[in-house]
Amino acid sequence: MHLSLLAVSVVCFLEAAVTDATYAVSEYLMWLHFSQWLIAVGIAFGLLAGLALVVHRLSNRGAGWAGGGHAGLLVIALVVEVVNAFVHTADGWTAVVPAGIALSIVGAIVALASVAALWRSPATWAGPVRA
Repeated sequence: MHLSLLAVSVVCFLEAAVTDATYAVSEYLMWLHFSQWLIAVGIAFGLLAGLALVVHRLSNRGAGWAGGGHAGLLVIALVVEVVNAFVHTADGWTAVVPAGIALSIVGAIVALASVAALWRSPATWAGPVRA
């Protein structure tokens, strides 16, 4: 469950960076609204992924917290994107250029780093091995 929710969140953050760049080039207001929605959906699914991660960890006590780097990076990505959501509430051009694009790119990179940290320790997410 955690991985499915995380995937939606990461894709939304990546797409928000793309729509911000598209808005900066075209100045068409629709792209700003797309970014706002993508950031909001990414935050919602990121919070759900974090909740699923906590439930998974509490239910599998033998699994340990070996993937703590993943959880930490996920929290950082969510904090960056919450700040980004507030920046995107400004009107028009100032909502995206330069701070909005920068925060979208940083949030997407940190979210991808979170996935990379998870990828480095896939065995820790399966829980304890029973013979």
